[in-house]
Amino acid sequence: MAQGSQRKPQKHKTCFINMATIQSNNKPFFFKYVQSLSQTPHRLRKRMLATWTPDQELNRIRLRSGADMKRKLRWYDLVALGVGGMLGVGVFVTTGPVARNNSGPSVFISYIIAGISALLSSLCYTEFSVRIPVAGGAFSYLRVTFGEFVGYFAGANILMEYVLSNAAVARSFTEYLCSAFGINDPNSWRVEVHGLLEGYNKLDFLAVALVLILTICLCHSTKESSILNLIMTIFHVIFFGFIIIMSFCYGSVDNLVKPRGLTPNGIRGVLDGAAIVYFSYIGYDSVSTLAEEIQNPPVTLPVGIIGSVLIVSGLYCLMALALCIMIPYNQIAEKASYSMAFNSIGWKWTGNVVGAGASLGIVASLLVAMLGQARYLCVIARARLVPSWLSKVHPSTGTPLNATLFLGICTASIALFTDLDIVIEMISIGTLLVFYLVANALIYQKYVITCKNSPFQTLSFLFLITSCAIGFSISWKLEQQWWGLPLFGGITIVVIAFFQYTVPCLGQPSEWSVPLMPWPAAISIFLNVFLMTTLKMLSFQRFAIWACLITLFYVLYGVHSTFEAEEMEMEMEVVVNEASNPSIQLTKLDV
Repeated sequence: MAQGSQRKPQKHKTCFINMATIQSNNKPFFFKYVQSLSQTPHRLRKRMLATWTPDQELNRIRLRSGADMKRKLRWYDLVALGVGGMLGVGVFVTTGPVARNNSGPSVFISYIIAGISALLSSLCYTEFSVRIPVAGGAFSYLRVTFGEFVGYFAGANILMEYVLSNAAVARSFTEYLCSAFGINDPNSWRVEVHGLLEGYNKLDFLAVALVLILTICLCHSTKESSILNLIMTIFHVIFFGFIIIMSFCYGSVDNLVKPRGLTPNGIRGVLDGAAIVYFSYIGYDSVSTLAEEIQNPPVTLPVGIIGSVLIVSGLYCLMALALCIMIPYNQIAEKASYSMAFNSIGWKWTGNVVGAGASLGIVASLLVAMLGQARYLCVIARARLVPSWLSKVHPSTGTPLNATLFLGICTASIALFTDLDIVIEMISIGTLLVFYLVANALIYQKYVITCKNSPFQTLSFLFLITSCAIGFSISWKLEQQWWGLPLFGGITIVVIAFFQYTVPCLGQPSEWSVPLMPWPAAISIFLNVFLMTTLKMLSFQRFAIWACLITLFYVLYGVHSTFEAEEMEMEMEVVVNEASNPSIQLTKLDV
């Protein structure tokens, strides 16, 4: 009798919660949405700075995708994916224009500077990816450190960078494939539509076809896609070797100092060039998004991320040297630079080889980038910041099917219309901003969350480093104020050393840590700020418009979606806990 009487209150309680949920769901959508908007200030206060623990990110949030991604990738798959992702069109697109207009023969030094910045950022990514081996990359790292809005803002910028750069790279595939067939005018394979704006009026159906084919491959299997990338990357590295060897054999070292020396535009030209060629390093961050699909993450991730950046940095420097050894920098063509350089020394047939090799590299680069972008969107959808159907993982293929298809269609649509020149600098500013945020987050994570130091000390340190970098950059822009360079550079060194000496970090060691902290992360912050300030004002204007749009989306949709998802999960937990705890039922009966 007692047992039977105990069941009725619990049954009634569960039924009451479910009926409330049903009644809420039966309200007209417009009424519910207006009611949600009226609570926006309250929800923003509750959600903007809401953080998750790494354990919640690894377990509770990941369960929202349904099936798990399949762990099939090994360290060599990761290195190949990292190399393949970076060794795309960037070196062919940026090296010629930067050598001619900015750095001169010292363009290889620009690649070294950009490579150092990329390496420092990759160290920050590596430690985070070992601590939190999920597919969200920078989005997850920033969300567990600085809260939901910062993570969302970074994730939206990463998605913008991926979609725009993939569309631009897909269009360049048409140009190099034309070169492989000996066709000098790449627009001959595009359809010109009169009446559309300049830069958007040449439709590229070949680029669209390439994006859609790769989308289908990525929907099928990650492992098979990585094998395809491995094969293409091996051929691409061989192709790079061919260009380097032929250039060193038949070029002249005298071209490095003719006609105006190694640095015709001075150190300013070298550093301005470094900001532009940084576009060529975009891609290593996509390796961190594969953390849920690799075996033994603590070992595989450091090898994959850092190894790929070092390999690519070496190849880029040699490729830049090869171009400047072949011909004087002022004779380098801005379009199809390598093909034209070989033509100038009488090797016209090599233009076809360069076109074929570059086309292969573009396919590999596009494959890896599209692999990464889908995983970013999948994890953002797990957080309910975008519609949840984008988070679903297909149970048989183990791939984020909906996210892959959605972004593939978006990329193909932009590739149909938009020229590379329109998006290249906007890509760089978004990428540099995210790398800047990740470096800040690593310092805060280690010194405040892990080592339990005061947040004020660490936040003050981060503010001072950023301020010094801005001061240094302003002095660099104002050519007459050279005194600011040693002043702000010296203050930066003193601030880092003082912070390292006065703020201890004695927390439990992780499986992999960035050495010599906080120097690598602090220098990464400084370099990323400096490289951002070398970009054109138009890039900042376009970025400001994008930032307003994604912030508006968060206020109108994201914050409400995450708030309601959390409320629903809390209600479900209450029901489950009450159903599984007899003492609660007994207490209710006594009352």
